[in-house]
Amino acid sequence: MQNTIHHPQSRLPKREVSGIVLLDKPYGLSSSAALTRVRGIYRALKGGHTGALDPLASGLLPICLGQSAKFSSFFLEGRKKYQATGKLGIVTSTADAEGEVISRREIGNATDRLEDTVKSFIGRITQVPPLYSAVKVGGKPLYKYARQGRGDKVEIPSREVEIYDIRVLSVTADSFSVEVYCSKGTYIRTLIADIGEALGCGAYVTMLRRIAVQGLPEGQMVCLDQLQEICDSREDLQDFSTLDALLYPIDKAMSYLPAIHLPYDLAEPFTHGVRQGPNLAQDYFDNCDDTFAGPVQIRCDGRFLGVGHLQKGVLIPDRMMSNPFN
Repeated sequence: MQNTIHHPQSRLPKREVSGIVLLDKPYGLSSSAALTRVRGIYRALKGGHTGALDPLASGLLPICLGQSAKFSSFFLEGRKKYQATGKLGIVTSTADAEGEVISRREIGNATDRLEDTVKSFIGRITQVPPLYSAVKVGGKPLYKYARQGRGDKVEIPSREVEIYDIRVLSVTADSFSVEVYCSKGTYIRTLIADIGEALGCGAYVTMLRRIAVQGLPEGQMVCLDQLQEICDSREDLQDFSTLDALLYPIDKAMSYLPAIHLPYDLAEPFTHGVRQGPNLAQDYFDNCDDTFAGPVQIRCDGRFLGVGHLQKGVLIPDRMMSNPFN
């Protein structure tokens, strides 16, 4: 019978810890596996990731620990920024390097037309998600139909997305790299494939990296190896201070939303689900008014309480921090 060796860290009790790990997910690792690693390093009771990245993609995967997981949907809804490289002259079944080659075409003068072609995708566009994707049809992800050989029997719904900006970073004889600033739900693999079709030669993704998510700072990612090194180098295994210092606070992450500053006598019952208004004082509002239709952050004396929305002037709680006044 083999003896199982447990890392001392795994014997530590799980703990209540809140904040966002701005993880630089490595190429080849699934988002769920990355989440498991981070939760283990932090010994976090609760956690979730926001906006899964394909194993073949790298870059920013926000890992929301503790109470910050309540607000993960707001990162899913936010704008994203990616860098991607497309290989010209080849079309694959998955629009990336893992798929089977469907066709090979002459590149011709495609690179001469690349700049103008790429710019034509700025604005609202319609995409058909790739068959190998997590989009659900009939309650089942598309990739499951593909793996069962039933991809030709399912109708893939199109979706409208918005490309706010796209710029060419580099061009070679048979490839190009772009930076894309886009709305939620944009499939970069599809975008690269569609650019290839517009050029007439086809293209597939050879590199995909997410570099920004709305509400989170750019250029502050930390990789798994760094987290593991900090974890393993501690003299006191119960000292999480260095790891916790890397967590991005949820109140900062939500600060991009318009704010409503409630006085305590309204804020305290609001945190327990009591709606407020109509006719809230106008000086409570920051960058919005009582007709604003989107999500708003709620604060009291600078303290972040949660996120709500306005409906006919009534302020309704959506996601609230637990015991924010304690």
